[in-house]
Amino acid sequence: MFSGIDEVDWASMEHAYGPADDVPELLRGLASDDPAEREAALDGMYGAVHHQGDVYACTLACIPFLFELVVDPGVQDRGSVVELLTSIGGFDLDEDDEAEIDEDEIEGAANYAMAAAAVTAGAGVFFELIADEDPGVRLAAPLALATLHRHPVRVLALLRERLPVEPEEEVRLALVEAAGRVALRHRPLAGRVAEWLGRLASRAHSPGLRLAALAQLARCAPDGLPGDVVPVVSGLLREMRSTPEEPAAPESAVPEGDAAEGDAAEGDAARDGGEPDSGPDPDAGPVDSEQVDSEPMDRDTEPMDAEPVAAAEISRGEQVATPTLVGQLRSLSAQGHTENAESGENAGRGTPWAADLLRTLHVGLDDRVGDRTALLADQLRSPDRRQRIDAVRMSGGLIRAWRGPYEELVALVGDQLADPEPRLAEAASHVLEELFSLAAPAADALAARLAAEPGEWVKTWAGGPPGLGSTVKALARLGDDRAVPALAAALELPQVAHDVGFAVGHLGAAARPLAGALRRRLAEVELDEGAYDRASPLLAGLTALRAGEAAPEVLRVLRGAPEYRGEWLRTAALRALGSFGPAAREAVPELRALMRRPGTACATEAAEALWAVSGDTDAVLPVLIEGLQSDQVHDRRAAVVALGALGPRAAVVAPRLRGLLAHEELWLRVDAAIALWEVTGRSPETTEALLAGWEQSRHVRVRVAECVARMGPVPAGSAAAHVLRSELASVRRHNAMDGGYGSHDIHEDEKLLALCRRALRGTGKGTTA
Repeated sequence: MFSGIDEVDWASMEHAYGPADDVPELLRGLASDDPAEREAALDGMYGAVHHQGDVYACTLACIPFLFELVVDPGVQDRGSVVELLTSIGGFDLDEDDEAEIDEDEIEGAANYAMAAAAVTAGAGVFFELIADEDPGVRLAAPLALATLHRHPVRVLALLRERLPVEPEEEVRLALVEAAGRVALRHRPLAGRVAEWLGRLASRAHSPGLRLAALAQLARCAPDGLPGDVVPVVSGLLREMRSTPEEPAAPESAVPEGDAAEGDAAEGDAARDGGEPDSGPDPDAGPVDSEQVDSEPMDRDTEPMDAEPVAAAEISRGEQVATPTLVGQLRSLSAQGHTENAESGENAGRGTPWAADLLRTLHVGLDDRVGDRTALLADQLRSPDRRQRIDAVRMSGGLIRAWRGPYEELVALVGDQLADPEPRLAEAASHVLEELFSLAAPAADALAARLAAEPGEWVKTWAGGPPGLGSTVKALARLGDDRAVPALAAALELPQVAHDVGFAVGHLGAAARPLAGALRRRLAEVELDEGAYDRASPLLAGLTALRAGEAAPEVLRVLRGAPEYRGEWLRTAALRALGSFGPAAREAVPELRALMRRPGTACATEAAEALWAVSGDTDAVLPVLIEGLQSDQVHDRRAAVVALGALGPRAAVVAPRLRGLLAHEELWLRVDAAIALWEVTGRSPETTEALLAGWEQSRHVRVRVAECVARMGPVPAGSAAAHVLRSELASVRRHNAMDGGYGSHDIHEDEKLLALCRRALRGTGKGTTA
């Protein structure tokens, strides 16, 4: 084995962490008899040689040796090597990807292409492996064939032929998943695959196999799902919880129709000469999802929100404890199964793959929010805690990406807060934290958990400042005054939580009793290099409360801001003084002094604060006009916004603001349009610019909608009315992203919807055209 491995110039190559001269040792480790050494080698391959899916020259050089490993029956854990080869060779560049490649990415794209070609050229070996004696190899081989083999018709025929004789339930599910992958990569075959999946889902197979068929049907042909998919899936889950999984039926026990299907498909392959009946599918590749995909996890991904890789459940009889990420995944999986056994929860946990199937089903259901909500509600009522943890996390993903009526679902998530399993309660509180006003149905459950666990009010970490617990934040973001005692306690700790000020802002007047503590703690802040970190949460809280009595303490910070992060600290202090309004009159001399450097960010911020405190237009207008000339777009935007706040008193700058409507920076154009309306009161010229910005970028929509709502009422039949109604009709959140999200995304989208409704109801003042 590994003939010629020492003749490769590994030292001339690099991987993610430097020279690749350690790759031969990793390859030999994959063939070791020691399970810990094999696992460490696999972790090294994913962590360095194939880091986050990257393909280096050394990755390409490994491919022949990896194939040697998978065909040698004496090598253990070959299923893991098959998965590695599938990952290395399974990356597709479609036409859009190729068009976006720049010069710096050419080499990487070439490596991906060469890897795909090299692994695909050897993919014929996976045909033999699909009947290998090692169930772990059989588990990995179907997806490898579906992803890598050039002849999808032959692959599909083999998958269908193998299903009736495969004894392992988990491998049977992998065969079904692979069929779904074939349909996604080769769309002309989708109808054939969907017909087969539909038959599998409706016949007397095991509930796990039927669920797998429904999941793949949702993924590749959602229109083929039965109309009663939710009660069907719920029934399958109940059946899986109540009845242990039986071994697969022998071939003779499988309905003849399924066995015949394999022969028919093989006949298709023979007629086609083994060639695919379609070219490469431009849609091939991984399927986007809301963090609930059923694809294998990236080895560098935090495993918190995903079930452990299924292959680990079946291919390794000898468990080892290693410090690798792969080892941690196995440990978590084993821990979960042990806990369920000890607690007497059978609940289908002999089927750890069920969570992956449900995630795949949810991805396929896509915008069918009603079906997905009903399915999650059923999962949240399950006696299986692990299934409820999955359902809580999937509920967060659903609400984050799609609009809908979620009251019942949120209440059920709130019910999990009382569960004695800490991971379930913690998962629920994290989801509720992101919901803001949508968490209202769980308010009482949040308050009860808050009262029961004061030790969780503030979280501490070794590498950063403390922060509020998710239950406190969720309740505060609802504006619920039951969060106030927790914030008061947080203000008494030696180090104030970094997010206290934001929580105060959401509570509004209910947090007014905290003003004294905020003021006292600000007076205690030492004005050294750590001043910004200690003072900024206190300043944010005082700003939200408009606590003018704290002006002396804020002035002390403004005057004594240190050099390190001093600009940030002054900005926070100036915003606080501006929020105090006339109550901060003693700051006027300081503000005038800071305005003596016109054209700077500090001068603009001081002018904005002075206007809020004194209303002295003559003093601030020249400074703000000078700010329009700044070389920094951020500073120009600040000046534009401040001028808009002056309203008609700044009408003299209207021509300058009109000139900015053609600026290349979108946010500056939008701010200028809003300010132009504020200083002139003329809506037609600004509405056109605002709607253009709306269409150009979803990220400016909340800002635009705020202005349009203040302009309202929006005339029926106008362009603005059409845009607003289109937004309200969309079921997808305007800021939903595939592969990522922000903690305030739901809040921002709900705010956008409220503004659109307000504008269409005409609750603002003025008119639009």
